[in-house]
Amino acid sequence: MKVFTKLALTIALSATNTLVLANSAASVVGTYGDIAEAAYADSLSTAKILKASIDDLLTSPTQANLDAAQQAWINARVPYQQTEAFRFGNVIVDEWEGRVNAWPLDEGLIDYVNSGSYGTESDENLLYRANVIANPVLKLGNKTIDATHITPQLLAETLHEVDEIDTNVATGYHAIEFLLWGQDLNGTEKGAGARPATDYSLTDCTGGNCERRRDYLSAVTTLLITDLEEMANNWKEGGAARKDLAAKSDSEALRTILSGMGSLSYGELAGERIKLGLMLHDPEEEHDCFSDNTHSSHYFDAKGIKNVYLGEYTRVDGSLVKGPGLSDLVRAKAADVDQQLRSELNSTEAAMQGMVDQASLGNTFDVLIASGNTEGNAVVQKVVDTLTAQTRSIEKAMNALELGSVTLEGSDSLDNPSTVQ
Repeated sequence: MKVFTKLALTIALSATNTLVLANSAASVVGTYGDIAEAAYADSLSTAKILKASIDDLLTSPTQANLDAAQQAWINARVPYQQTEAFRFGNVIVDEWEGRVNAWPLDEGLIDYVNSGSYGTESDENLLYRANVIANPVLKLGNKTIDATHITPQLLAETLHEVDEIDTNVATGYHAIEFLLWGQDLNGTEKGAGARPATDYSLTDCTGGNCERRRDYLSAVTTLLITDLEEMANNWKEGGAARKDLAAKSDSEALRTILSGMGSLSYGELAGERIKLGLMLHDPEEEHDCFSDNTHSSHYFDAKGIKNVYLGEYTRVDGSLVKGPGLSDLVRAKAADVDQQLRSELNSTEAAMQGMVDQASLGNTFDVLIASGNTEGNAVVQKVVDTLTAQTRSIEKAMNALELGSVTLEGSDSLDNPSTVQ
């Protein structure tokens, strides 16, 4: 059973006093915007490389070209995951994010699935096994959906989250991931999805409906580029996201930055993406569940939080975007808090690296969370613990900066574990 619960964790902070911050908060907010602009630009450029690799695959559906497209997808995740620290504080990002990174998904909406592992129906989702690729006409109660032509518009405007079901994910990175890897049928054993390249062949088609599968993969990747272009433009000078920040007071802007960091650190990453899967020992709760790339995505989520705090981001070309960061403000007000948070950010990165190192041995996230895998469970729990500890220090940083009341995202898996099943 897929669980996706978020609770608000309200932090009571001291009264606002922004006078000390007036001369430096604007520069920190400027660096924050510069990092967002660079990271979304990198996400866009790597998505374009992904599209070129997919075009090569469709031109010549060989295993080598499928491997190259899969690697391009993994590469594209590196800058994108580092943007997630901009989500929760910025409404413009949070409302858009579901178009590109929504999960978990009921992949039977998109293509063929294994009935033994996936099942045949869902009480909650009428389109659980709709298989758009095999069926140009879909029935949703008394409604008929014409999916004859698979276009970006069909995916974005008709199919994505159709029937107001969050798991009807038709767009974004994870839809592409499923189309490149197929289902991971290994449970908590080693191994990722194993879709054959011939699923895209017009002469040696496997899986059926190869022409429509090709259309879907091309359309969904084109749409990803369009969506990323929108957000990259939002963070350019004069863009909507920059304007939203500029319209806020210094304290409001800093609350936006810190609430994004803290909510990703605690409720989303430590809770929904990591602890939940560990509690349930369920590979269905794995973020990049088809490719077994979850360890990398989690690592770069944590990296994104650290980037924002330090005011620096290393671009995919190796260049560095750097400027005044939150760390500078916190250090001026409470040097001990800054030192502690920096130390805990490093501890989280080290714990994440431990998970990455395990993955290099074949012990990917789904293997580590398996029931009975005591050592693997401990590796994952250490990540949860370090993320939780750094969130407590993010709270202390908020207090040190006297920013007023800030609300962070919570998670039942951390706050009310007895309710999770």
